[in-house]
Amino acid sequence: MSERRRAEAADDEGVRASGPGRTVDEAGAADAEAHGGLHGEPGAEVPAEGAGEARRAAYDTVEEAVRKQLSKALGGPRGVVEAAIPTIGFTVSWIVSHELKASLILGAGLAVVLLAVRLVQRSTVQFVLNSVFGIAIAAFFALRSGKAADAFLPGILYNAGYAAAMLLSIVVRWPVVGFLIGSVTGDPTAWHRDRDTVRLCSRLTWLLLIPCLVRVAVQYPLYLAGHVGWLGAAKVVMGWPLQVAALAAMVWLLARGRTPMETATGASES
Repeated sequence: MSERRRAEAADDEGVRASGPGRTVDEAGAADAEAHGGLHGEPGAEVPAEGAGEARRAAYDTVEEAVRKQLSKALGGPRGVVEAAIPTIGFTVSWIVSHELKASLILGAGLAVVLLAVRLVQRSTVQFVLNSVFGIAIAAFFALRSGKAADAFLPGILYNAGYAAAMLLSIVVRWPVVGFLIGSVTGDPTAWHRDRDTVRLCSRLTWLLLIPCLVRVAVQYPLYLAGHVGWLGAAKVVMGWPLQVAALAAMVWLLARGRTPMETATGASES
C-alpha cells in the first residue's frame, strides 16, 4: 500500500473513532469524562490551573478568602480550648503543690488525653499537636534549669520572634497575611501586584502582630520576677482571648471592604 493510501486509511479510522459530528479531540474528551478523568474520580489528575480556578471560584472577595483561611488556621473553638487546657493544668498544679515534675506531668498528660480523643474520633490532630509540642518544649526548658518560670520562656521567645518576623514582612511590603490569599488563588505572589490588596494585608498583619507584642511586654517582666502563678494566668488570658479580640478587629476590618478576588489574581493572568 502506498504512503498516500495508508494516510487516507488512518484518517478514516480517526473519523470513525470520533463518531458523527465529533472531532478526534472531542471524542478523547468524552472518553476521559466517561472514565472519571474530568470529575476528580480516584486516580484522576486535575491540572494545577484548574485547581487554582476552583479555589478562586469559592470566594468572591479577598476579605472573604482571608476570613475563611484564618478560621481554618486557628482550628475554631475546640482548637482554642485544646491550646489552653495543658497550660491551665500545669499552672494550677504548680500553685497548689509547687512540684515542678508533677505539674509538668499533669500538663503533658492532659495534652496526651486530648490527642487520644482526637485519634479515637478520627478528627484532625493538627491543633492538639500544637499543645503536645508546646508542653514538651516547656518541660525541656523547665527541667533543664529547675525553675518553673522557664516553662513559659519558649512562649515568650516565640511571640517575640513571631512579632519581629511580621513587622519585617510589613516593612518590606510582603505582609504575611498576603500568603493566605496566595494559598487560595494558587499563585502565592499575584496578590502583591495590587496596592489595595497589599495595604489590606498589611493592616491585617498589624492586627496579628499587636497581641504578640502585648504578650511579651506583660509576660517577660513576670518571668524575670519569677511569678509563676501570674505567668500562667497571663498566658491563658492573653492567649486565645487576646487572639479572639484581634480576630474580631480583623473581621470588622474585613467586613468593611469588598476587594474583588480578581484584583489579587488578575495581574498574574494578564
